[in-house]
Amino acid sequence: MLRANQANWDARTPVHVASEFYGLDGSRTADDWFAPFEWTDLGDLSGRDVLHLQCHLGTETAAFAERGARTVGLDFSAAAVAEARRLADEAGRDVEFVRSDVHRAADALGDRRFDVIYTGKGALCYLPDLTAWAGVVSSLLRPGGTFYLVEFHPLLDALGPTPGAERQDLLLRHDYLGGRGPLRSDSPCTYTDGPPVTGATTSYEWRHGIGEVVSAVVGAGLTVQVVRETELLPWKRFPSMVPSDNGWWRLPPSEPIIPLLYAVRAVKG
Repeated sequence: MLRANQANWDARTPVHVASEFYGLDGSRTADDWFAPFEWTDLGDLSGRDVLHLQCHLGTETAAFAERGARTVGLDFSAAAVAEARRLADEAGRDVEFVRSDVHRAADALGDRRFDVIYTGKGALCYLPDLTAWAGVVSSLLRPGGTFYLVEFHPLLDALGPTPGAERQDLLLRHDYLGGRGPLRSDSPCTYTDGPPVTGATTSYEWRHGIGEVVSAVVGAGLTVQVVRETELLPWKRFPSMVPSDNGWWRLPPSEPIIPLLYAVRAVKG
């Protein structure tokens, strides 16, 4: 299943590069992908060693380099890493990109350790075993280092529109928690605009509740300092969403305020 996901992300990469979603034409900056609270939680990154796990095209990774960090991005897709390197070179950014499955990140990075490890916004759903993942994160952090996760809220993934209805009301239509095994998808479409994916269209996703995530992080020896939830998203997930004051998206005022994104900050003692 992990090999199928890797092939699928290799196939997605040219579609994502050609799409408008990531704003590679300059219409979006690296900062557009971050909520203001993220920079508050992360603090000054100047001169620090930052690792971005599951970085895809490096659109978010660039923001750490822009803040003066010595930055490494890691992803299992050879196609994505090649594009991330190209985009960084074209922009004149000093960012290193490493190709590796996150489960083997410690082997790929050798004895290197980091002050900050960042991941999220669509990353954890592709990992079957969070206990193993959290152990890798802990092993790559220096003592006193910070792990920061910003991820789509499991409630968001459980919501779906009313099939065939004129009003596209959002209801609980999918599992919030795991337990039924991975979800298999065979679709030529991704979350971006652009042409359909050709070739490897099969992928697998796993549901992870916040309790499972926090327990895995604590079990790896990290101390959780902050857990946040927000009603904002950096992109328009549902047609009914409206712009917020900071340019992100939220459900309209007529809908309940619910969490769509969450963040966890933890430190290694």
